[in-house]
Amino acid sequence: MRVLVTGATGFVGRHLVAALLARGCTVRAVARNVQTAASMPWINDVEFVSADIHAASLDIGALTEGVDALAHLAWPGLPNYRALFHFEHNLMADYRFIKGAVEAGVKQVMVTGTCFEYGMQSGPLSEENEAQPANPYGLAKHTLHLFLQNLQQAHPFTLQWARLFYLHGAGQNPNSLLAALDRAIDAGDVTFNMSAGEQLRDFLAIETATAHLAAILHKRDFDGTINCASGQPVSVRALVEQRLRERGATLGLNLGHYPYPTHEPLAFWAVTERLQQLLGAEQ
Repeated sequence: MRVLVTGATGFVGRHLVAALLARGCTVRAVARNVQTAASMPWINDVEFVSADIHAASLDIGALTEGVDALAHLAWPGLPNYRALFHFEHNLMADYRFIKGAVEAGVKQVMVTGTCFEYGMQSGPLSEENEAQPANPYGLAKHTLHLFLQNLQQAHPFTLQWARLFYLHGAGQNPNSLLAALDRAIDAGDVTFNMSAGEQLRDFLAIETATAHLAAILHKRDFDGTINCASGQPVSVRALVEQRLRERGATLGLNLGHYPYPTHEPLAFWAVTERLQQLLGAEQ
């Protein structure tokens, strides 16, 4: 299977490329920064293309020639979820790129969506829940999904929309919770500032998540939305305490230092029955 991966050097992309190679896929990896790409452990095992997929001059036909599937991960500007450029720029630029790929003959497209498409809904969230995005990032992703569903009516193709929940692991944003905690441990800090930590989230290791994404890509008849998550609610405090145990650290937690974020509910997690049924014994 030949897969074109956009955003190949990003947090999800670098791990998805590795997961696809492990499955024996041929990968054409696309990213803007050549130096970042050169530092990837898989750089000699892929066909790397340095390109800005949003550039008007991009030859999409040449970029997608010969591929069986497009795994579209690129999305600039994260983790600033409330910035207007998500729908003022990224939305239409992404739509034009994916539309160009489909018109060039790509028959299977996977796009990474987000749990923020569910908005402020609480509790277990299944793919059957209506999307109610409450920030610009979630709104832009959901609108892109709607645009692509309409594109399917004019140019039939398989669309796999994978909603990612809370991923963690090597290469994550340095300001994310566990990355900041690891820095504090490494620096020998006495305390770590965080929220009260009672919010419930759905956390998944990036290697597991990208193994799921690679497996979904290989289910070539699957068309639809799918939660990519653990399906298990875990409190932020429990996640932090688990990492402290793993690291053998005794750092004190300054609970309540930061307020709870206003752009997400206090408790939500994924229903993963569809993922479990699709992947079955592969999980």
